[in-house]
Amino acid sequence: MKRFSGIIPILLILLLVFISIGSCKKPVNPIKYSLGTFPDSVYNLKGLNTQYDDYNSALLVLGSTLPIIFSSNRGSNGGQFDLVQGSLTYKFDQTTGAFSLASSMTSDLFLTSLISSANTSGNDFGPLNLFSLSDGNNYLMLASQNGGQLLDLYYLKYQPQFNNNMPVVHGPYPVKLFNSSKNDAYITFNANQDSAYFTSDVNGNYDILLHKRPAGTMLDTWFNQDYSASVLADSINSSYDDKCPFILKNVMIFTSNRPGGMGGFDLYYSIFKNGRWNAPVNLGPKINSSSDEYRPVLGYDPEFTNMFIIFSSNKSGGMGGYDLYFTGFNVPN
Repeated sequence: MKRFSGIIPILLILLLVFISIGSCKKPVNPIKYSLGTFPDSVYNLKGLNTQYDDYNSALLVLGSTLPIIFSSNRGSNGGQFDLVQGSLTYKFDQTTGAFSLASSMTSDLFLTSLISSANTSGNDFGPLNLFSLSDGNNYLMLASQNGGQLLDLYYLKYQPQFNNNMPVVHGPYPVKLFNSSKNDAYITFNANQDSAYFTSDVNGNYDILLHKRPAGTMLDTWFNQDYSASVLADSINSSYDDKCPFILKNVMIFTSNRPGGMGGFDLYYSIFKNGRWNAPVNLGPKINSSSDEYRPVLGYDPEFTNMFIIFSSNKSGGMGGYDLYFTGFNVPN
């Protein structure tokens, strides 16, 4: 018995040592991915799409929940296009690397007011949300049919929305400077907003045109100047239809039915480098199909390694007509 009584204290000491060593171990960090990655899989945004045509989207904020405005002819059972609203929510699990995406229609009170002001008795296409660096206002831009059934560019202006305030919406007003006697639509701006790019068939087929803003000119003052012809965007256009440009940072993405694609309208991108746009590159068969891919927009989240694209397509396997789709996009160096 005395022999065992001497062993017991030793065993207790060893146990305390093991406990002490174990308590000094650093906790395992569950985070395996410091940044998320938008996958290159193509997701149908089923919460937004219908059997009718749903396309021409515009994102209103950056972040994991994105209010979105887009054109749809659901309200007229396939007839007239109006702006409607919805939202996207995405999540990246930093432990497993799993990505999830959800979409749904919404009824935000302010967006309802904004959309009601924007929609006309004709078709309304190609919305763009823009925070003006020149005057601190938000602008919603779109293309609507004028009295002659051609598309003209219009803008609405309002103060940024904070908390639950309801900014007063002014407009829509025509963009006199850009509107020609033909179709003018799908406007976008470079990063510092000194250059506007848009689609027009003023020269015959659809081209992407460029108009530069004079330094110090407020955005709405610039829009209200008398019509002045725009110039062709360098390196972008072909002898076919080139439409729906969208710029984020130094990347332009657009649609074209030029030869060499997958069929119909395909999506292309171009990088602005050394003062000019590089030759456009087809986005390839993961995105493009033998049907039409249309009106792409780019999105960015600083907590992700890449961008994402929202675009429209009438390819098979959708919910009917044009559907909205989502996919990741890695910008080449």
